[in-house]
Amino acid sequence: MNITAAISRREFLQATAVSAGLAALGQTAFAAPPARIGFGFSLYGMRSLKVAEALKACADIGYSGVELACLKDWPCDAAALTKADRVAIRSQLNDLALDLPCLMENLGLVVPAAQHQTNLERLKAACELAHGLAPDEPPLIETVLGGKPAEWEQLRDKMVVALKDWERVALAHKTVIAIKAHISGALHTPRDAQWLVRQINSPWIRLVFDYSHFQRQQLNLADSLSAMIGETVFVHIKDNITTTDGKTEFALPGDARDIDYAEYLIRLKAGGYRGSVVVEVSAQVFNKPGYDPLAAAKRSYTNIHPAFIKAGLRAEA
Repeated sequence: MNITAAISRREFLQATAVSAGLAALGQTAFAAPPARIGFGFSLYGMRSLKVAEALKACADIGYSGVELACLKDWPCDAAALTKADRVAIRSQLNDLALDLPCLMENLGLVVPAAQHQTNLERLKAACELAHGLAPDEPPLIETVLGGKPAEWEQLRDKMVVALKDWERVALAHKTVIAIKAHISGALHTPRDAQWLVRQINSPWIRLVFDYSHFQRQQLNLADSLSAMIGETVFVHIKDNITTTDGKTEFALPGDARDIDYAEYLIRLKAGGYRGSVVVEVSAQVFNKPGYDPLAAAKRSYTNIHPAFIKAGLRAEA
């Protein structure tokens, strides 16, 4: 399959769907820009599968792209992938017409000097992998930053200093690094995420938006997205559920049925977002006994695909 032709057909269908949606709302269809919000699945939730098997499964289910998990000792760890591995992954992505919007890393930002240098080397390796797998449009690299919520005031200025080192790597390799606020991390709120990237003020340091971490803090979607949309280049989705013993934990997107994903997508589109929306299966889900990565990918797609259609981002099958 020709990758350029496949993408063109996909974008045509998306643009047609957007025009139809606007017409239904009584708006001028020809004024709509082509929609380019992809719907992907993160291989963070498929560690047990061979990469080739995971990629084929995602394409067969209907996802338009994937995020590769490049964490240490994972199947796509840049330190472990051979040249032949990289060629095979690149070829399969092209053959399956799968977009590659992102590589996932997991690097602490405020760490001892030796670890900081190790992290910089891992970032460099991830950048090289990004350009090797998709030289015409390298995926961004996303990571959480570590620390604890109570440490934000203590760590934030140190984070700015360390992040400037990351920015130099990103600039040298022309690869965007997107940082993610996390409910358990020092960086955990939308406003603080906005503040941090604005201290760096670089197009190479941007944000990941994952509402599940803000929903857990009782923050609403509109306000959270408003604070971050200007710097957001990547979106993860998943839900929160309350267990029978009263604990809150992450779940597959759509399972909790308390997020209007069509509204979510419409807000992203209206805010000018044109990246990918990618299902992230939390470790709280995939570490449970009996977890099936293929079933999780299929269920997430079934839950969320109708919202893409309703939002005018995908045509009816």
